[in-house]
Amino acid sequence: MTGLGLELPIGTERLLLRPHRMDDLDDLARFHGDPDVVRHVPWPVRDRAATEETLRVKLTQTELEAPGQWLVLAVEHRARGRVIGEVLLKWASDRQGEVGFAFGRDHQGQGYAAEAATAMLRLGFGELGFHRICAVVIEGNDASARLLGRLGFRQEGRMVDGVHFKGEWATQLVFAMLEDEWRSRAGR
Repeated sequence: MTGLGLELPIGTERLLLRPHRMDDLDDLARFHGDPDVVRHVPWPVRDRAATEETLRVKLTQTELEAPGQWLVLAVEHRARGRVIGEVLLKWASDRQGEVGFAFGRDHQGQGYAAEAATAMLRLGFGELGFHRICAVVIEGNDASARLLGRLGFRQEGRMVDGVHFKGEWATQLVFAMLEDEWRSRAGR
């Protein structure tokens, strides 16, 4: 693969997955600055200025042209017109991807992460032709681990003290799904 064509935005029943815009700053600052939200994600608690700096980078992460790149999309609630989270898809290597997500505390536990992640799996396996998609979770992030299990991921590994995370060693849980597993589960 030399470049992966993407048709954005991606619509779901309740959500619009789209490239970030500068006017997303207020919504992003709300959850990027929440210690409960960022406890298990690889970024620190951010103030408005740090969130704006990060947003400027996200504005460029709208395509997958080479392995190693991340597609980072804002998750907008259609009815409210506000960004409630973010979803990511990495072109990890030849026909392999990695998915990730983060949602504001007020929007957790309502199926939004599952809806957005399912759309990214559909993009990765369906449109982009990935063979395998993984997700890496810090042990203790039980909600994300349960969600991945509901989506059909299986835990493939547990790397004890596998990463220095937020100033201390942390155990990583590696989950994955293969394209044929996705197709059989999705009835495709």
